[in-house]
Amino acid sequence: MKIAVATTQGGLEDVVSQVFGRCPTFTLVDVENGKVVSHEVVQNPYVSAMGGAGIQAAQLVISKGAQAILAGAFGPNASNVFSQGGVQTIPAQGTVKEKVLEFAAGRLAPAAGPTAAAFAGRGMGTGGGMGMGRGMGMGRGMGMGRGMGMPGMPMSTPPAAPPPSMEAMATLTEQLRSLTLKLQQLNERIDALERKE
Repeated sequence: MKIAVATTQGGLEDVVSQVFGRCPTFTLVDVENGKVVSHEVVQNPYVSAMGGAGIQAAQLVISKGAQAILAGAFGPNASNVFSQGGVQTIPAQGTVKEKVLEFAAGRLAPAAGPTAAAFAGRGMGTGGGMGMGRGMGMGRGMGMGRGMGMPGMPMSTPPAAPPPSMEAMATLTEQLRSLTLKLQQLNERIDALERKE
């Protein structure tokens, strides 16, 4: 079985990345009879994509033949691509080797949909049914206020913006790490070119 893992550096000793679409690397692990037989690290070319990183990264993982993918969280677009591709999405935290072997042993359950905190609650009404039917019938029982607030329906005022999620923070941290590495590589190339002149 081939299991893909979203990773920061890559390799069996790395930790599972808390974001999927913008993780710097994927570690592809082949497991047979409950043991790791080989692994490969693949760079994620979509880590700095302007948009659609989750979809493109999911397509990459599917093209590598993975039957399951482990990451800290999955957004709705990536979850949908994996669902259509028959790849199980497994929320996980910990080291790559440890979590791959746990999944292979059946101790980690697949997710049923998006797991990212920013997406997990979408579609769930939070209104408390606050209809204020006051019945202004002047004491003759003619009031027509019926209090039409329905449980689970959002109120008419727009909801407040959610606080920044841990996933957003992790994404930004990993993007910063990736950009810092690229900057360092560019500086090294510039230094090498200047030495040749």
